[in-house]
Amino acid sequence: MGYRYYREGEPSQLAVVDIFVSTVDPLKEPPLVTANTVLSILSVDYPVDKVSCYVSDDGAAMLTFEALSEIAEFARKWVPFSKKYGIEPRAPEWYFAQKIDYLKDKVHPSFVKHRRVMKREYEEFKVRINGLVAKATKVPEEGWIMQDGTPWPGNNTRDHPGMIQGFLGQSGGLDTEGNELPRLVYVSREKRHASSHHKKAGAMNALVRVSAVLTNGPFLLNLDCDSYINNNKAVREAMCFLMDPNLGKHVCYVQFPQRFDGIDKSDRYANQNTVFFDMNLRGLDGIQGPVYVGTGCVFNRTALYGYEPPLKPKHKKEGFLSLLCGGP
Repeated sequence: MGYRYYREGEPSQLAVVDIFVSTVDPLKEPPLVTANTVLSILSVDYPVDKVSCYVSDDGAAMLTFEALSEIAEFARKWVPFSKKYGIEPRAPEWYFAQKIDYLKDKVHPSFVKHRRVMKREYEEFKVRINGLVAKATKVPEEGWIMQDGTPWPGNNTRDHPGMIQGFLGQSGGLDTEGNELPRLVYVSREKRHASSHHKKAGAMNALVRVSAVLTNGPFLLNLDCDSYINNNKAVREAMCFLMDPNLGKHVCYVQFPQRFDGIDKSDRYANQNTVFFDMNLRGLDGIQGPVYVGTGCVFNRTALYGYEPPLKPKHKKEGFLSLLCGGP
C-alpha cells in the first residue's frame, strides 16, 4: 500500500481521515485525559493535510473549550518532537510514565536535551489544565462569561445553539518548526428541550454531518476521550484494508482491539479482555468480521450513508472523436 499511495517525493495519495473524539462532562472525564488522546491523534504517522480531529463536547462546557485552546498551543511543540524522534506512544502522559530505557535506539545527540525540555513543557501544560479544572468547579451565579464579555452559549447545557471552533489546520498556525499541523475542531451540537438528543449516538451523527461539510473524509475513526492511539501507524494499517483495490469497496469498518494501562502482569481480573478481543473477534474475521465495540473503529463513510456521495459534474469537452462515436 505504501508503494501504491505514498511514494517519497510525490504528493500523497492516501485518503483523508476524519477522527472523532467524544466527551460529555469534563469534571467526570478529566480534560488531561482528553488532551492525551487528542495529542496522540495530532501526532499520528499520516500526512497532516489528510488528518482532521473533531472533538465533540456534548456537555457544552466552557472548560472543554478552554482546554482545547491549551491543547492546540502545546501541540505546536509536542507534534514535531514526537515525529522527529519517533517516540511511542505519542500521548505524553503515558510516554513520560514508561519505565523503560528511553535512550534505546535513539541516535540524535539532541534527543536527551530536547526530551528534558519537553517534559518540563508538559508539566507546565498539566498545571495550566489543572488550573482550568479548579476554576470550573466554582460556577458563577450569572453563568460563564467569555473574554469578549458575552455569555457562554452553553450555560444551559440542555438548551443552547450549536458551536463550532477551529483551533488548528490551514489557518490555525504552524508548529515550532514551521510545519503545518492537522486540523483540530471543537464541536458542541445544538440542543433543545423539545428534541431527543440520543446521547452519544446523536453526538456521533452531528460529527458526521459537520465533518462532511468541512473535510468530508471518506473514512472516519471514532475514539472515546480516554482511548489514545498507542500505535502511530494505526491509521495507515486501517487503510491497508479500506483502500485495498479489490477488498476495500466491500469493507464497512476496521475495528482495533482495546488495550489498557495500569494492569498487573498476570492480569488477575482479566481487564485486558483477551478472550473477547484476541480470540472471539479474530474468530469472527471469517464470518463478516468483528462487531463494533464503540471506540477504535475506522468506518467507511459510504457505508454509514448507504450510498455514494454525489460527485461534481464534469464539464463535457466536445471533440471530433466524441461526437463521431456518440460518446459522453
